Amino acid sequence: MGRAPSIDDDALLRRLSEVFRQSGYEGASLSALSSATGLQRASLYHRFPDGKPGMAAAVLQSVEREFATILDPLTAEADPAAAVAEMARRVGVFYADGRLACVLDTMTLRGAPDGIRAHATRMATAWLAAMADVARRAGAPRAEAARRARAALVTIEGALVLARVLDDPAEFRSALAGLPRTLTSSPPAD
Repeated sequence: MGRAPSIDDDALLRRLSEVFRQSGYEGASLSALSSATGLQRASLYHRFPDGKPGMAAAVLQSVEREFATILDPLTAEADPAAAVAEMARRVGVFYADGRLACVLDTMTLRGAPDGIRAHATRMATAWLAAMADVARRAGAPRAEAARRARAALVTIEGALVLARVLDDPAEFRSALAGLPRTLTSSPPAD
């Protein structure tokens, strides 16, 4: 019988994710990944036979599962504004109030394999679609709903960068608080 893993899968993925968030795909060296997890390279290769691409794919799959939970209120909550507010709250928790980099962004920096980039693109597209759907439920026409979803994602990502650069979560919190208005408000009358 084999030895039990020295680190459980959830903790392993969290630690790998931290390295990819901080360093991007190309900058996440095997030494850094090994150091962050406390596992020797051989143990990492045992858990991820495809090496760094396998680790990155596992991190994105983990983030995708978390995003399913983050986006769930957009379909589960009847009131669109309340749905967006709850999604925004969960986004705030996921990004530690704006202190963490977006893994979809850092994983697609220079050097990322096409499969990793494609996975991140699918996740961003799903996020946009979920936000556009809730905007349509709030009464926006299809094209306007898509525009609002893109504006919301740009707002989130921009505020995330600003919060980290300034080391001040206020802009991120403000951006999240404005998401219900961005996605569900009635268009101004002509």
